[in-house]
Amino acid sequence: MGENNYAKELDVAVRVVHMACSLCQRVQEGLVSSIGNDHVKSKDDESLVTVADWSVQATVSLMLSESFSNQKVSIVAEEDVQTLSKSDSVGLLTAVVNTVNECLAEAPKYGLQSPKEALGTSQILEAISRCNSTGGRTGRHWVLDPVDGTLGFVRGEQYAVALALIEEGKVLIGVLGCPNYPRKKEWLNHHHQSYQSMPKISDTSDTWEKGCVLYAQRGSGEAWMQPLIHGNKKHTWSNSAQRVQVSAIDDPALATFCEPVEKANTNHSFSAGVAHSMGLKKQPLRVHSMVKYAAIAQGDAEIFMKFAQSGYKEKIWDHAAGVIIVEEAGGVVTDAGGHPLDFSRGLYLEGLDRGIVACSGTTLHEKLIGAVYASWESSNL
Repeated sequence: MGENNYAKELDVAVRVVHMACSLCQRVQEGLVSSIGNDHVKSKDDESLVTVADWSVQATVSLMLSESFSNQKVSIVAEEDVQTLSKSDSVGLLTAVVNTVNECLAEAPKYGLQSPKEALGTSQILEAISRCNSTGGRTGRHWVLDPVDGTLGFVRGEQYAVALALIEEGKVLIGVLGCPNYPRKKEWLNHHHQSYQSMPKISDTSDTWEKGCVLYAQRGSGEAWMQPLIHGNKKHTWSNSAQRVQVSAIDDPALATFCEPVEKANTNHSFSAGVAHSMGLKKQPLRVHSMVKYAAIAQGDAEIFMKFAQSGYKEKIWDHAAGVIIVEEAGGVVTDAGGHPLDFSRGLYLEGLDRGIVACSGTTLHEKLIGAVYASWESSNL
C-alpha cells in the first residue's frame, strides 16, 4: 500500500473537517451566547446540536461526492434523515439549509469548490440520506461522526468532528477536528464558562488560542496537527501542520488518565480500581468525546480507558479516526483484553473484550492490561 495512494483523500478530508469545525463554531456561538452560566439543558440546545449534526453531515457528504465524483462515495454516518423530514422540524430544516449554504460558500477559503448556486432543501436532504452505508470488510467507506460529544457541544466544552476512511475493513485515514481543544493542556480540565470569564491577558496571546485538526495516514508513522483558523474572513487556510507524538512518560505515577464524563458511558468505579491497581496517582481527566484520543496523540495525557455498560455496543464512528491518529503518533489502542479493534464488522466494534484502552506506549499498555485483569478478578463484575 503506497504512501501516496491516499494523498488526495487525506488532503480533501482535512480541508472538509476544517470547514465542518468552522460550521460548528458558528452554530455554537449562537448557542453559547443564548445561555447564561446557570445553564439548564433546554429543547433549544437539543435543536442547535441537531442543526450542527445535520449540517456537518450534509456538508461532508456534498464535499466528498464533489471531490470524488468519479467513484460511488460510500459514507457511514450517525444521523438518519427520517427525523429531519418530519413536518414538525420545518424550522430545523430551514436552519440546516441556511447553515450548509453559508458553509459551502466558504469552500474556496479551504481550497475546495463551492456549488454554483445555493442548494435547496431536497438536495440537502438527499446529501444527508446518502450517508447510509453499513461499512463492512469490503470496499471503501468514509466514516463520519458529525458532532461527537453532544453535551460537550451544548456546554461549550470539548467535542469533535471525526472523519475516517476504511478500506477492506482497515482504517487508512483519520481526521479529528477539535474546535475547543486548548493550546495549553492545563485548560482541558476547565469548563468553558470559567474559561470565558477569565481576564484576557491580551487577545494576541496564544494562551487563549484553541482548536485544532489532527490527522494521520496508516503506515506513515506520523500524526499531524493543524491549528484551526478562527472566523477571520481575510485569512485563507494554509497547511501549517506540526507533527505530534505521544508522551514519553511510562511511569504510572506520573501518567494522566482520561475517561468519559458521564457515568452512562463508562464504569467510573471500575476505571478507578484499574487506576489504583496500576499505580496511577493523578485525578482522572474527564473529557467529552473523541478529544480523549487527541489528548493522547498530542502527549497531553497517557491513558484513556472506557468500560461501557454490558450490552452497549461501541460504534465505529466513535473510534476510527481517533484510533489511527493515536497509533500513528506512536501509541497503542486495543480492547481491554489487549486485542486490536476490528473495524471490518459493520457499524459496531463487535467482539470487544470488556472495553477500550489507549496508551501512549507499550510499557503503560502492558501494565494497564495487567491491571484490568487483576481488577476484573477482584470485582467479579
